[in-house]
Amino acid sequence: MTSNPLADIIASKGWCVADGATGTNLFARGLETGYPPELWSVERPDDILWLHNSFLDAGSDLILTNSFGGTSFRLKLHHAQDRVSELNIAAARLARQSADAHLAKTGRQVVVAGSMGPTGELFEPLGPLTHSDAVQGFAEQANALAEGGVDVLWIETMSSNEEVAAAIEAAKPTGLPICSTMTFDTASRSMMGVMPADFASFAVAQGADFIGANCGIGPAELMHSVQGILPAAGNKPVVAKGNCGIPAYVDGAIHYHGTPELMAEYALFARDAGAQIIGGCCGTSPAHVAAMVTALDGTARRPFDAAAMTIALGEAWAGLNTSGPAAGDKPPRGGRRGRRR
Repeated sequence: MTSNPLADIIASKGWCVADGATGTNLFARGLETGYPPELWSVERPDDILWLHNSFLDAGSDLILTNSFGGTSFRLKLHHAQDRVSELNIAAARLARQSADAHLAKTGRQVVVAGSMGPTGELFEPLGPLTHSDAVQGFAEQANALAEGGVDVLWIETMSSNEEVAAAIEAAKPTGLPICSTMTFDTASRSMMGVMPADFASFAVAQGADFIGANCGIGPAELMHSVQGILPAAGNKPVVAKGNCGIPAYVDGAIHYHGTPELMAEYALFARDAGAQIIGGCCGTSPAHVAAMVTALDGTARRPFDAAAMTIALGEAWAGLNTSGPAAGDKPPRGGRRGRRR
């Protein structure tokens, strides 16, 4: 395996601050709902550089490439399935350019992580996607991201262990470190019914170097998922990358209620609980990340206080039964959601 700069940052200071949202911040730059951000890596590269530079200036130690929907499965929705290599290499090179320029300017080493999001397809027997086809699709993306110069492959927002297994298998031949995160947004489970601890055990067994939770509902729910992952993570560093508050549909668009102060509180509780890679997902701006960095740098690690966390972040899954699924429960058979960070 190649060197592991993400592990080096964690070893150096005890934690790593990841970046925030891609789509949310690009909407403010003119990205239209439904248009794939991945195409902006070649159409509007200056806007992607702006995004990366903004998070680096805010203090992020890790930035994700603009390649979340970069598999052929997702790109075919926009008739771009033949551009997988082009778009992923471009996304990786832009993030690498920002990271290298930041190092030259500040002397601070940062990590470029190659974002690999879900296919949007259901696996057999619930749907048509086979394991081999998924591996092939993820491998095409992973190889392009590696060619573009990423330090880590970042498999994110997954909802089934089948998809996690396919993505990790595809990523391994690159020799790069692998992170895998799942989204738990359905009464403490993933959309396909996976519990946090079960995902953690599975991802570790598959060979992930870093594991965790991202996206979901809000910081309180994200932290509930992280607390389920931590005991099953073994010695693998755990990721907490939560949404900026709870999303709400207002005036025809999704808005997030989280303030920089709320995200700073969340970052501290994530570190107190044992997470070592801490960032934001949907709705998280560079201003939120800057507040998180300031809080983490200025506050010593504290004993984890679950009651204080509930007061600060709210009750996770309020009013819902978050015990394990009853015997015989089956995952939903509906189509997969096309979630974007």
